[in-house]
Amino acid sequence: MDEYSLGMIESRFADIVWENAPLSTSSLIRLCEKELGWKRTTSYTVLKKFIARGIFENQHGTVAVLITRQEFYARQSTQYVDRSFGGSLPSFLAAFTSKNQLSEHEIQEIEQIIKKNH
Repeated sequence: MDEYSLGMIESRFADIVWENAPLSTSSLIRLCEKELGWKRTTSYTVLKKFIARGIFENQHGTVAVLITRQEFYARQSTQYVDRSFGGSLPSFLAAFTSKNQLSEHEIQEIEQIIKKNH
């Protein structure tokens, strides 16, 4: 499994942590039961997977974030472009825009991002 790839259910779990961290494991268990319908064991199993991937940590019963949501998705995007387009952002944009017309506003936003990060 890719280090920065999440399924739909994992994404929902991660969002619960990102939105509420730091939080106690008991609070996380209650939230997962309420939001996802999970049992305690399922929540602990999924949490252990995130801990093993270095995304969250559990220190003395407190779950904390090691990688923010924004950083996670930035790394996920980079991983996807590297794997699928040989690391070429222009190749990714060419493929994306061949099926998705960008609006003038989106083009301006992309230009601003490029100028800001140049």
